[in-house]
Amino acid sequence: MASKPELTFEEAMEQLEVIVDKLEEGDVPLEEAINIYKQGMELSKFCHDKLKNVEAQLTQILTEDGKQENFVISEEE
Repeated sequence: MASKPELTFEEAMEQLEVIVDKLEEGDVPLEEAINIYKQGMELSKFCHDKLKNVEAQLTQILTEDGKQENFVISEEE
C-alpha cells in the first residue's frame, strides 16, 4: 500500500469493501486472512487520516483581515 500514494479515499473504501466481503465469506485460509486483515487496517487508517485532514481544513475560516481561525459554533442554551 505504501507504494501507491496516489490512492484516493474512494478507491481505499472500495478496497476495504472487497476485503470485508472476503473475510465475511469465511473460506479464506488463516495466513491469507491475516494478511488481508492487515491490509484492511492500513486502508482504514488511511481513510481515517484523510477524513481527519479534511475535517481540519473545513474547521478553518478566513477572517476579514485574511487570517485563519478555527471555526466554532457556539451553542445557545
